[in-house]
Amino acid sequence: MRFVSITGAQQELMLRAVGANSVENLYADVPDAVRLCRPLRLGDPMSEMQLVAHLDGLSRANMPATGLISFAGAGCYDHYIPAIVDDVLRKPHFFTAYTPYQPEVSQGTLQAVFEYQTMICELTGMDVSNASLYDGATAFVEAALMACRITKRRTVAVAGTVHPEWRETLETYAASGLYELEYVGGDGVTRPEDWRRVVGEETAAVLVATPNYWGNLEEADEIAVVAHAAGALAVIAVSPILLGIMEPPSSAGADIVVGEGQPLGSPMSFGGPGLGFLACEMRHVRHMPGRVVGETVDTDGNRAYVLTLSTREQHIRREKATSNICSNHSLNAVAAAVYLSSVGSDGLARVARSSVQKAHYMRERLLETRKFETEWNHPFGHEFALRYEGDATAMRAELLTRGYLAGVIPPDEQSAARGRVIFAVTEKRTRAEIDAFVDEVRTL
Repeated sequence: MRFVSITGAQQELMLRAVGANSVENLYADVPDAVRLCRPLRLGDPMSEMQLVAHLDGLSRANMPATGLISFAGAGCYDHYIPAIVDDVLRKPHFFTAYTPYQPEVSQGTLQAVFEYQTMICELTGMDVSNASLYDGATAFVEAALMACRITKRRTVAVAGTVHPEWRETLETYAASGLYELEYVGGDGVTRPEDWRRVVGEETAAVLVATPNYWGNLEEADEIAVVAHAAGALAVIAVSPILLGIMEPPSSAGADIVVGEGQPLGSPMSFGGPGLGFLACEMRHVRHMPGRVVGETVDTDGNRAYVLTLSTREQHIRREKATSNICSNHSLNAVAAAVYLSSVGSDGLARVARSSVQKAHYMRERLLETRKFETEWNHPFGHEFALRYEGDATAMRAELLTRGYLAGVIPPDEQSAARGRVIFAVTEKRTRAEIDAFVDEVRTL
């Protein structure tokens, strides 16, 4: 549907109604520092056809990851997506649905979400899962808020090895006074003794990711012991793909499990959208944010699905709501359910095992070039960090021109100074592609 603008007369009528002299006057309370107070440098007027052609030309400047051989990760991964995932998602029953505000007429969507919840519980070993959240970062925040409600404490201890964007999201909510943050450092990983120095009787939860931002595996079980000894909850963020071969976080003592579900059937796109998953023990279910879909029977005894819990402020009184940032990404959750259904437990294990084996092979090949050095020798999954001997930014830019997305350069100054690069390898990468990439690195 084309946008039809209002007329000048209609604009004047609305301005008079609100007591404004001009459109500019509507924004008088907005500080100049955050306003665009300069004229826009636009070119000559264009017809619609010319404008569409111009915008199409600008869009062609983007280089999608699908056109590259990607070794990038750091939260967004290039896994293979079976054709059935896109086929199901494009069905109008799912593709056009927004959210089940009238669940009695949304049985198909509710069943798909119920199946998603069931699979997340099977992966994590937890009792109950919600219907997904915005992304992994907001799921991390929700877990922190949830722990504060359960323990009635206000301090959250988080590993410094967690993804910096996740930490930034935590800090955004901490700035509003919802909780206080304490960081636990570490050299590639955190140690139980690091946590013991920070965790105390005011700690609501410890938050750790395994694998962490650098791809290294944390001692989650030992960290959970430290948390529980202080009466705090253990929040563990995990990779859903690696759960195909790793012990579920429930066995490590997790009280709440979160993660980014993008690897489960969602493309890299331009960094999103993804979905955040959150699962917990049944005793904490009433503190869980968002929606929980349940299975029951109707008055005729037929199987039916309902929103068993929906603790969003759109559904209940705001003061009773667990969160106002907990809308679920239903379409991505359905993608995850279809992906997991199509690959099955054996297939997921093969995906994880292939990714891990290829990552270890590639790391050894890169070290053989003597252009990279290892900084840590901690156990890792399918992602690892190395130090480049020269200008990492220039290296990455050059390899981009040769068709390779050569890892991710961490944004912090210390990593930039050390030349750190984070590489990720998925099951899509072949041995030939890895060898060819290493050969290109040798020529730099």
